[in-house]
Amino acid sequence: MSDVLATIAASPWALLAMFALVLGDAFLVVIPGETAVTALAALSVVAGDPSIVAIIAVAALAAFMGDSVCYLVGRRVGLERWGWMRRPRIATAFAWARARLARSTAAIVFTARFIPFARLAVNLTAGAGGVSVPRYLPLAALAALGWACYQALVGTVVATLLPDAPVLAILASIAVALLLGVALDAVLAARWRRTPRT
Repeated sequence: MSDVLATIAASPWALLAMFALVLGDAFLVVIPGETAVTALAALSVVAGDPSIVAIIAVAALAAFMGDSVCYLVGRRVGLERWGWMRRPRIATAFAWARARLARSTAAIVFTARFIPFARLAVNLTAGAGGVSVPRYLPLAALAALGWACYQALVGTVVATLLPDAPVLAILASIAVALLLGVALDAVLAARWRRTPRT
């Protein structure tokens, strides 16, 4: 199994596959972009490849590109053109994102990057709501970099704690990342619910 993991880690396809998953995750939240980054970071620790810097750079680029495309879709299409956008729950999410973007653009763009459904709503609404390109792009880039560093850190820490069990390290890093994601989502959602609407 160690040889198989080393082969996967040394393959250039590993970074490419991670890039594709993270990019796709910006549009379809069921795609495991977070899991791919965390698992590859753990694999980097146990197998020595690819470098953690490359993982963070590729993940951040993919996240930034995906979020930017969502922003452009919102800017070009708006929030009502397609039927799924007019569903009550989706419309509520857009209204929620609009209120928070009006109150604190930087904070919401950054924190929403860590929450799949919020990320999609915020990026589409930022584009449709007129957040300017010069303001949005640096915030999206910073959020993507912070998210990539966080996901890679989870994989690195867990794999470092389990150096003699490479498969367990990868599986544990994925489990920890998922649990931390759920906890972060719950904490931020509770905080936002306590914040009065504008």
